[in-house]
Amino acid sequence: MSVNVVAVNIGSYRKHRERAFAHLESIGVRNVEIPVPTPDQLAAMQQRLRDFGLSATTLNCPCDLSLEPETLREKLEVGKAMGVSTFFVSAKAGELSKVEAYSRLRARCELADEFGITLSLETHPDLAENATEARATLHVVDHPRLRWNLDTANLYYYNQNVNAVSETRKGLDLIGSVHLKDTNGGFHAWWFPALGEGVVDFRGVFSLLNGAGFHGPFTLELEGIQGEELDEAAAGARVAKSIHYLQTIGAL
Repeated sequence: MSVNVVAVNIGSYRKHRERAFAHLESIGVRNVEIPVPTPDQLAAMQQRLRDFGLSATTLNCPCDLSLEPETLREKLEVGKAMGVSTFFVSAKAGELSKVEAYSRLRARCELADEFGITLSLETHPDLAENATEARATLHVVDHPRLRWNLDTANLYYYNQNVNAVSETRKGLDLIGSVHLKDTNGGFHAWWFPALGEGVVDFRGVFSLLNGAGFHGPFTLELEGIQGEELDEAAAGARVAKSIHYLQTIGAL
């Protein structure tokens, strides 16, 4: 039986990220998603990960399509040095035409292919806010190094009348990574609590993905609730509660 690869985005600790690695080690988590280190930070970051028994399963990488693709090369070199094969990216057409945005995204995929790295496109407007838009983007870009990062809460934040399970089913063949995030289901509602406290049917999502042979990377991304201020203990408790929830539903 395959085991799901589950990580935690250190942004889940909000302003208490400095202690994130130690806390993850203490609760038995072995995988993280972090921003791409700069070349001068690489050795220190790799040592820090080793010190806490952690591996980076994905790297969070800027993807501004208004810039030249070569601006990505240095980050890809770092990713390859770390042995990370998936970059989480948020790319938007913005003022570019969709045609130009697709062309620029394909150029980045071609560059990423040189390093054996796949770009996983976040559930953000205006290229991948739902399965339909993600499919359109991936179809036109038409490159094996581009996949869709399914964000289980962003589906509700950016769309109305959606369901995480049905969107997972619609985009099942597109998904290269998953951000696990709960929500109250409100459109543009910044309400992202511990997993299991909102409306997302995580059992259904895992059932579909595991049934299709996808076992990760899954990454907890706990972005909190608008207006709250969590101290370090509360931030850590939310991560621990979410990990426990995944254990109770058999996902971890």
